[in-house]
Amino acid sequence: MDPKWLEGTPIYRQLRDRVVAMILEGTLQEGDPLPSVRNVAAEFRLNPLTVLKGYQALVEEKLVEKRRGLGMYVSVGARAALMTDERRRFLEQEWPKTHATIQRLGLDIHELLDIKKHD
Repeated sequence: MDPKWLEGTPIYRQLRDRVVAMILEGTLQEGDPLPSVRNVAAEFRLNPLTVLKGYQALVEEKLVEKRRGLGMYVSVGARAALMTDERRRFLEQEWPKTHATIQRLGLDIHELLDIKKHD
């Protein structure tokens, strides 16, 4: 996890988003334990309650499950659920802006795809 925090967004939310990114990227797999609240708090010099609040948001979203006395673990199906949500969010929020930019600049989508293939 990146130790830098952005101004204007609560740290617990940024922490939650970083864990989500780790799940989407495959760094954290289903059934993997999350780093302990104490370790994250110590490593990033955060209040443990801030870390716990970020983790609790993941529990409420059913992306993470608590195991009494053992910690928190990535839930089965978390990555699939996140992929579905992220795809929907992209298509609803990001794609219209991207598509408008492509149209405005007169770009050909097939050329863009060919450029990507050659990278």
